[in-house]
Amino acid sequence: MKYIEEFRDGKLAQGLSRALHNAVDPTRTYRFMEFCGGHTHAIARYGVEDLLPKNVRMIHGPGCPVCVLPIRRVDAAIALATQHDVILCTYADLMRVPGSGYDSLIKARSKGADVRMVYSTLDALKIAQDNPNTQVVFFAIGFETTTPPTAAAIKRAEALELTNFSVYCNHVLTPAAMRAIVGKPTTEENSGLVLDGLVGPAHVSVVIGLQPYEEFTNDYKIPVVIAGFEPLDVMQSVLQLIRQANDGRAEVENEYTRAVTPEGNKKAQALMEEVFEIKDTFEWRGLGFVPNSALKIRKNFEQFDAQKRFAIDVPVPQENKACACGDILRGEKTPTDCKIFGTVCTPDNPMGACMVSSEGACAAHWTYGRFREEQPL
Repeated sequence: MKYIEEFRDGKLAQGLSRALHNAVDPTRTYRFMEFCGGHTHAIARYGVEDLLPKNVRMIHGPGCPVCVLPIRRVDAAIALATQHDVILCTYADLMRVPGSGYDSLIKARSKGADVRMVYSTLDALKIAQDNPNTQVVFFAIGFETTTPPTAAAIKRAEALELTNFSVYCNHVLTPAAMRAIVGKPTTEENSGLVLDGLVGPAHVSVVIGLQPYEEFTNDYKIPVVIAGFEPLDVMQSVLQLIRQANDGRAEVENEYTRAVTPEGNKKAQALMEEVFEIKDTFEWRGLGFVPNSALKIRKNFEQFDAQKRFAIDVPVPQENKACACGDILRGEKTPTDCKIFGTVCTPDNPMGACMVSSEGACAAHWTYGRFREEQPL
């Protein structure tokens, strides 16, 4: 399979591993953050860290859209499904994310709420067409990758003159989250997260291109390398980051040239611009309220805004104090630093979003067993 097998080739991986070991400065430590949860899973699945030099540390970032959604927004979706006569549609991972009191959408469905898993926004539109007398709400989340399909669904709903379709919008912006991580001020209580480079997201960059990352190279002097999701993609991007760090350079480089172009997808960008505008602030799990970090539906499409159509009022959320998901999303802890990881919190009984999501760091560590120590013979 072109662009798959050659990026998983064992001999090429061995060669890249030797190049990485030859490139590092043994007197220093390198700290690179892979922003995207897809990279975190590739690293865990293929044992990439075992092929890296010992002084190269990969830090998991907040690039999982399910994980960064705060409990308050999950509670609001549950309230929509249970307190209003609606069909609530959303993607699979969101069904099991715990809200307050360990409630979730899948539990709400078991109690009688009409909550449906969909594979695309078109599925939600079809449900609205098939149920003209019932309000259908699409619970939309994601970074720039999944935003254009939501915009297209709203445009399509307008063309079809659907009066029973709306969107609960939770689309967030990648550069803003990266800025919240690298731009966190250093205080007496917080030494700051010192990074030597960023492995930039792949699918997001297909949409937004390379220019949005220049602020990190220009303002924060942190190199960024956009990487694909295969193991050799990740290894090559780390090699490029090491070389930049050694040279004292901070540039945006594109390892994922087979999919990402400098300008990105102009049509997708125009569609997002037409339907959405930037919110002044938005709450993220682990990052708090981040300015200019999310999107809202523009006024000329507000008839499709579920927050305008329904009264959504939820109490202050009840956080699980034992869950370290927020610290993990900030890169300040690893999954094994969480006291309930692998004991109380497992994929069968998830206590936090990082264990639920298919892109979550805790799910990656559990699924591929990287946290388990070898047992003596």
